[in-house]
Amino acid sequence: MAKNTIRNIRSLNLEELEAYFEEMGEKKFRAKQVYEWLWLKPVQHFDGMTNISKAIRQKLATDFTLPGLTVDTVQHSEDGTIKTRFKTHDGHFVEGVLIPTTSRFTVCVSSQIGCSLSCKFCATGYMDRKRNLEFDEIYDQVAIINEQCEKENGKKLSNIVFMGMGEPLLNYKNVLKAIERITSPHGMGMSPRRITVSTAGVAKGIRQLGDDKVKFKLALSLHAANDLKRHEIMPINDTNNIQSLIDALNYFYKQTENEITFEYILFNNFNDSLKDADELIKLYRQVPADLINIIEYNPIEMAKFQKPQEEKVQAFMEYLGKHRVNARLRRSRGKDIDAACGQLANKD
Repeated sequence: MAKNTIRNIRSLNLEELEAYFEEMGEKKFRAKQVYEWLWLKPVQHFDGMTNISKAIRQKLATDFTLPGLTVDTVQHSEDGTIKTRFKTHDGHFVEGVLIPTTSRFTVCVSSQIGCSLSCKFCATGYMDRKRNLEFDEIYDQVAIINEQCEKENGKKLSNIVFMGMGEPLLNYKNVLKAIERITSPHGMGMSPRRITVSTAGVAKGIRQLGDDKVKFKLALSLHAANDLKRHEIMPINDTNNIQSLIDALNYFYKQTENEITFEYILFNNFNDSLKDADELIKLYRQVPADLINIIEYNPIEMAKFQKPQEEKVQAFMEYLGKHRVNARLRRSRGKDIDAACGQLANKD
């Protein structure tokens, strides 16, 4: 291959790898061996492919790149949460979080380096968006944290949430390709039902998910149930108002019948009154949502918001329960290492 067309080897599927090896005069099974090193037991260098001859490894290194993520720092929280900062091949940083509980082991992964949506309560929203993550970089986060989970807990990951840095639906192609690889029997073989993609509200992207008949779950980061308040904290609401999101979610459900969740962070004296709860209930009734996750806010230096008093949180939850809303209070994990919801910002 000419130097200026050198490709990332992970952009090749198995058939393309087989064709490459046949062209070299090698047996087809070599492709399967290499493919396993790329996806089942990911290596960061061609030299790590120990059952491949040195000559073939050198040829691969000449013809292809293998620009995987490397681990930069790992932080352990008192509650068992682990935050990993990864370094990309071009020197950027991105974070992923392992969240263990008694019943599940969840990884929270990032889809972009930084974010362009500027949500007022989120640390990542105060960063510039550098670029989208490639599909194999997203996969690497899951693969590396899966190894970490096995080492720390003796079990593999049970769930994946796309709730880290960035807006997944603004990196649509790479996110779907990463999920395809994660769920493939030639990848991690994870059930798509154990994967949730969270969006700040890209109506066009939600509809596209419906058209593509995806099998994973969808979460909408709502955080306010009327346009005035949502606009104040989430500028994306200017172009994707609540009605357009309701319509898109109903379309998504009609196409897929996949589970839909609302995410709703409680902010003190902003969206935590019983009137706010009423508006949330009315919105909830317009979409076949399975659940509302009520989320404890994690204050950040850049934002003015605070979390409500516990009594107010309980009153809000009781009001939802009284109106037969399936709501769950999600306590934050990893706050002491800035790994909780809304805190990812590549801080040391």
